[in-house]
Amino acid sequence: MKVETWLFGAGTFIFAPLGLIYGFFTHWQEPVGPVALMLTAGLSALVGFYLWWTGRKLDDRPEDDPMAPIEAAEGDYGFFSPHSWWPLPLAASSALVFLGLAVGWWLVVIGVVFGALATVGWVFEYFRGEHAV
Repeated sequence: MKVETWLFGAGTFIFAPLGLIYGFFTHWQEPVGPVALMLTAGLSALVGFYLWWTGRKLDDRPEDDPMAPIEAAEGDYGFFSPHSWWPLPLAASSALVFLGLAVGWWLVVIGVVFGALATVGWVFEYFRGEHAV
């Protein structure tokens, strides 16, 4: 987690001076830019602090050790469906929703209903019940 901590920590020291510079060059007449950059610096500091705090409690990952072998990071990444037809109706319903934004709201409602059905079908594609063997 060292890389992530340094990445977000560095973002704090980049966005805060940029907010001050932006405010200086706009003579503080445009308030949204400096405030947004300062909030971005604060959020970057928040995430960086969280990663630093959590990284102290955990063992080093293989990504943190430059001399770690490739085999150290291998493991089970989960199950991925080799062939699924559910992305096709999901994409069609998404296209229907975006077409409905241009044509009419009634088409958006139809597309959302079909999109919900396609999402449920995709999520539960391999579900066979609580006690399936």
